[in-house]
Amino acid sequence: MVAGIASKSPVIRRLWPTDQDQISNHFSRLNEQVRRLRFGGAVSDEFVEQYAGRLIELGSLLYGAFPDGELRALGELRGLLDDWPVTAEAAFSVQEPWQDQGLGAALMDRVVAAAQNRGVKSLHMICLRENEKMRHLALKHDAILHFNRYEVDAELERPWPTPFSLAEEIAGDAKGFVQAILRWPGASAQGA
Repeated sequence: MVAGIASKSPVIRRLWPTDQDQISNHFSRLNEQVRRLRFGGAVSDEFVEQYAGRLIELGSLLYGAFPDGELRALGELRGLLDDWPVTAEAAFSVQEPWQDQGLGAALMDRVVAAAQNRGVKSLHMICLRENEKMRHLALKHDAILHFNRYEVDAELERPWPTPFSLAEEIAGDAKGFVQAILRWPGASAQGA
């Protein structure tokens, strides 16, 4: 069971262009059902590869969860325009064996804080109606759900940045950096 080997405190950190291989590997590991729920329909391997390859170029702010040293869950914050607007979109993907372990919730906390700190007033998460996990996650953050025939648009209204929200993001980034360094391959051997 994955939960038995998962870290009690997975590394949650911001992703950078140097993480491109991990991002591509993450998306390629998503099974057909998880891909369909993430992208709102069936998508090909080529689509997933192209999406992963241009994600950082799209101006997205990305966070990843590394419960076992590999990127197993990813949270995206994307502006709906070229610059950070007052409206943005959030999207999440968690590989199936790693679902229901709090990785999506941890990533959502980071993405929501990052949106607030960048002046995003309205954060949207669009998912298929059947994606109960995403709807549940949105409701935990007091989202208003707008249903249409096939999709749900979860809208979160965010307050302006506060010293506490800024400190929370800085502390989260620092913690992720330190965790990543301490879990770097060979780090324990170097410290011995």
